[in-house]
Amino acid sequence: MRTVTVLGSTGSIGCSTVDLLEQARDQYRVRALVGGTNATRLAEQARSLKAELAVLADESAEAELRTLLAGTGIEVAGGRQAVIDAAALPADWTMAAITGAAGLEPTLASVRNGGSIALANKEALVCAGDVMLRAVQEAGATLLPVDSEHNAVFQAMADRQADQVAKIILTASGGPFRNASLEAMRAATPAQALKHPTWSMGAKISIDSATMFNKGLEVIEAARIFGLTEDRIDVLVHPQSVVHGLVQYTDGSLIAQMGSADMRIPIAHALAWPRRMATTSSQLDLAAFGTLEFTAPDMVRFPALRLARQALRDGGAAPAILSAANEIAVEAFLKEQIGFLDIARLVEDVMTALGAQTADTLDAVLHWDAQARRVAREQISTCVA
Repeated sequence: MRTVTVLGSTGSIGCSTVDLLEQARDQYRVRALVGGTNATRLAEQARSLKAELAVLADESAEAELRTLLAGTGIEVAGGRQAVIDAAALPADWTMAAITGAAGLEPTLASVRNGGSIALANKEALVCAGDVMLRAVQEAGATLLPVDSEHNAVFQAMADRQADQVAKIILTASGGPFRNASLEAMRAATPAQALKHPTWSMGAKISIDSATMFNKGLEVIEAARIFGLTEDRIDVLVHPQSVVHGLVQYTDGSLIAQMGSADMRIPIAHALAWPRRMATTSSQLDLAAFGTLEFTAPDMVRFPALRLARQALRDGGAAPAILSAANEIAVEAFLKEQIGFLDIARLVEDVMTALGAQTADTLDAVLHWDAQARRVAREQISTCVA
């Protein structure tokens, strides 16, 4: 029986992970479940999986969680340090699904255990790629990509012949504005941007999909995971979301991984790796689709891809600055303080203002993350005023 910890268990990825664990109770023992603010959901998960520890990042909700889990024997804790401590508990497998920069320290704490880390937090490799990969190597940990695109490439490279890879291709649904004009995008509301045509996701990642910042971050993450330069990573818009990633080999072979648009599939692959496990996900019926479309992304309407590639080439703190500025911009858009097209503009302005900076430690990464947030908020307040 393998021991597991789920960081971010109350989010969409975490809930899918919990669902899989509930289907295979006899194979896994849950050490810790870490949620954000939802005490009710976390308590339900902890009871169902008989977790040893339940932790909420929101310390103010700890008392409610204690009440909900009274008499169960499940240990309860709350607050930022409690999250890091839970992540540091030895576990064979950890789902790292705390989104944003908040997930950096807990993910790093899990890596240092030397187990298998199922990585769903893009920022861990986007913002602190060098730091994280160095820790993985030092601890002898195994990094398992969970993002559907990276997991697809990981599966398509199952023969481990990375030296014979010409390039990898990440697919993008194109989001709700795939065919929208710049005028329509300029007038887009948060409600419109949140209506993803294929995937069911949280607010932040849904907006990132609409701007294609999500795909830009994935390009950076792919470079870290697979050790490829930016020019060997392509993006194709594929609205059916059937093909999740492809690997082009030097001999001309193109290998694709396909599956239903259900995050339980890549999560299950990471959870059972190097074996596979059954899921209740629907089986892919290619005949039902009939036609699969692939087009190059429009770099004018979706400048996020250009900015992400620039950050990857610049290196150092640039990816962390891009990611942090984007978080603040998305937050401002959801609050209707800025327009949809202002998200990319704001990120580019912050990148220009802060310039190229080095970041070879976690403290340095967190410093430039904070600086990017400060500059982004200052620029938003000026616009609003």
